[in-house]
Amino acid sequence: MDLEKRLELITKPPTEEVITLDELKILLETEAHPVAYDGFEPSGLAHLPFGVLRAIKLQDMLEAGCKFKLLLADWHAMINNKMGGDLEKIRKVGEYFIEVWRAAGIDLSRVEIVWANDLVNSRDYWRYVILVAKNMTLKRALRALPIMGRKEGEMQEAAQIIYPAMQVSDIYYMGVDICQLGLDQRRANILARELASKIGVKKPVAVHHHMLMGLQGPIEAGGYEEDAEMDMEIASKMSKSIPETSIFVHDDFETIKTKINNAYCPPRTVRGNPILEYARYIVFRKMESLYIERSSRYGGDIEYWSYEELERDYVAGKLHPADLKNAVARAIDEIIRPIREHFEKNPNAKRLYEFVKSQEITR
Repeated sequence: MDLEKRLELITKPPTEEVITLDELKILLETEAHPVAYDGFEPSGLAHLPFGVLRAIKLQDMLEAGCKFKLLLADWHAMINNKMGGDLEKIRKVGEYFIEVWRAAGIDLSRVEIVWANDLVNSRDYWRYVILVAKNMTLKRALRALPIMGRKEGEMQEAAQIIYPAMQVSDIYYMGVDICQLGLDQRRANILARELASKIGVKKPVAVHHHMLMGLQGPIEAGGYEEDAEMDMEIASKMSKSIPETSIFVHDDFETIKTKINNAYCPPRTVRGNPILEYARYIVFRKMESLYIERSSRYGGDIEYWSYEELERDYVAGKLHPADLKNAVARAIDEIIRPIREHFEKNPNAKRLYEFVKSQEITR
């Protein structure tokens, strides 16, 4: 595969930011199989961003020739008080995550699953943690707390202060060339880039993907980033800890339809419109077209073969929000059905799902 095709795959939406594109080009010119990673705190049921969007981007990276590591950040989840900070419960959620990836069509033989619980057994890993901590200020560590989904003033425990140092150390210890994470993790990735030369390791390229919006629509002031648009995107992201604003991979069609019918979807408006986002980042990445069923009184049925075509008609008022919602609900149901059915039919997957569902999910 030529360089341009590999670049196209890595930068394809939902990728939103690459730091830097020139460095990525040089990396791909010199490495046939660069090491990329994404990390996840095992914490609650899988929603669209985890179960579908991340799988889409992972497939792009694999097709581009990347050797991909999926980090199950169980110790990080413990520090962040996910699942009450109980490491055994967190481990079970991690096992559930693996079943979600399997059900989403990820070929697990092509990825390396890494548990933070194994990384922390290494003296070299903790050496990196100490070196990173010694090379950043307390203020900088506090500023990085948004990677935990928390603002600076929300830190409650001293253990949380080492979280950024651990995340940067994950990158160094695993020999990562490309950090392929959500935009909400950019502060850790920037820190890893800035400290690399001081610590004597390679500087990773950061590839950040779009944060899929929750059903509630835009939240203008989150306090996560100085840039207003970026801050809104992170603050507005779909969160599994707020189930009424999320679509889960286990939701049946009626549940999906009800949630989407109640979602924010202003007419003729693209900015902050979650239903258009789902069409752009999920439907048109997983399906060739979006079929709209509507009364002949309103123009009759229509099929869109690109997101750009759909957006153009929506902005022009040629497509009503209710018709868009109905079509997107049907499409999402079709996309997640194989995942939902895997957890209905596979005994081990079903057992893990029932366990996670029974747990109290905290922010």
